[in-house]
Amino acid sequence: QVQPVESGGGLVQAGGSLRLSCAASRSIFPANAMGWYRQAPGKQRELVARITSGGTTNYADSVKGRFTISRDNAENTLYLQMNSLKPEDTAAYYCNTYPYSVLRWGQGTQVTVSS
Repeated sequence: QVQPVESGGGLVQAGGSLRLSCAASRSIFPANAMGWYRQAPGKQRELVARITSGGTTNYADSVKGRFTISRDNAENTLYLQMNSLKPEDTAAYYCNTYPYSVLRWGQGTQVTVSS
């Protein structure tokens, strides 16, 4: 695929969990750092988590302690485990390379968290 393919989103209650997956081209694994981004309606796209080729991770303050980013280079797949979800996590989630988003943006996967 030309674009990454995100999946795993859905509708959950506050406090629930979801695991997002991103299938990307084999050419970007394992050399590139990857990030999960999200965009809520009327808001700018923001980086929520990143992981380097060596496995070092960083998180936005808003998700720190609740989200875990990981990667499986053999399967060319990026993951985002999201726990203790809050309504403010509601957004479309996307994956791309980091720090420069060189891939064409995929369709994203929608996460909706109800109160």
